[in-house]
Amino acid sequence: MRITKVYTRTGDAGKTRLAGGQQVWKDSLRVAVYGTVDELNAIVGVVRAFNADGIGKKASAERLERELRWIQNKLFDAGGILATVPGQKFKNMPRIAAKDVQRLERLIDGCQKDLAPLKEFILPGGGKVAALLHHARTVCRRAERECVRLAREEQVEPVIVKFLNRLSDTLFVLARWAGKLQGDPELLWERDSGS
Repeated sequence: MRITKVYTRTGDAGKTRLAGGQQVWKDSLRVAVYGTVDELNAIVGVVRAFNADGIGKKASAERLERELRWIQNKLFDAGGILATVPGQKFKNMPRIAAKDVQRLERLIDGCQKDLAPLKEFILPGGGKVAALLHHARTVCRRAERECVRLAREEQVEPVIVKFLNRLSDTLFVLARWAGKLQGDPELLWERDSGS
């Protein structure tokens, strides 16, 4: 695909076109969903930028970079699918498949081998990379909620909802894993004892 012009002026009246050409309002639920997926992708890009300092110094930073790059590509695929008129297919259309969900599950299982079991809720934070991964997790949950809402009104491939659900779990585990391997503290929720 070649993009020769960034602005077209065709959206100035508040409408945009889905990948199949159907014109919709920019505040439609479908546009909101793929917009949130795009927001999540941008946050993952910020995580990668902060993680870049450790590349070449720590194997964990290099592994995180590989995984996050793959995640960004899959999020771009998901956004492309969500931006397409339901039921329409085109040549070289991206896909989200069960194998992608399984890859996330394997990543979760592999990272959890390095982590102690949770005994309390964790406050989002820790080091910079961990905190940003927690931020990405919350935006992923919002994307999932919006996608579920869209699926109740229009056709959405169920595997996309499943992928977003598993991705939010993955981002939570990656936040803990990155924090531990970078030596950052894990901030636990402290219950108010009422005193």
